[in-house]
Amino acid sequence: MKRTPMTLRGAEALRAELKKLKSEDRPHVIKAIAEARAHGDLSENAEYHAAREQQGFIEGRINDIENRLSNAEVIDVTRLVATGKVVFGSTVELADEDSGAKVVYQLVGDDEANIKSGLLSVSSPIARALIGKSEGDVAEVSAPGGVRSYEILSVRYT
Repeated sequence: MKRTPMTLRGAEALRAELKKLKSEDRPHVIKAIAEARAHGDLSENAEYHAAREQQGFIEGRINDIENRLSNAEVIDVTRLVATGKVVFGSTVELADEDSGAKVVYQLVGDDEANIKSGLLSVSSPIARALIGKSEGDVAEVSAPGGVRSYEILSVRYT
């Protein structure tokens, strides 16, 4: 079984969502199903069908999160040895060599990636070009618009 890398923060967010689903959402939908059942004929009971659909979604999400957590290789970024190299979990400040624009990304697992929040999937083309490089190196990334070059300004493990 292949382990999936995940930051400690990502694992904690999934555990919090799982706890909410199990302790709040699941009991709420079970109660809604019981109330809808009390209204009689289930074949034409929209509340009952909506609650059952919601229950299916919640149970599916619970299974999904439990599977992700059981297959996760949780990495505490703050415990990484600061070698100065770009690795999973590190935060990298880059400068686009053409435009000079600066961006900051943290390399995270696929499940955690959110480019708007600066969380870059470790399997993305940019991340793959950065892995193993150090401060001052230039990474070349094949993008849809052609090859882009990024200088690595800093590498942090926070």
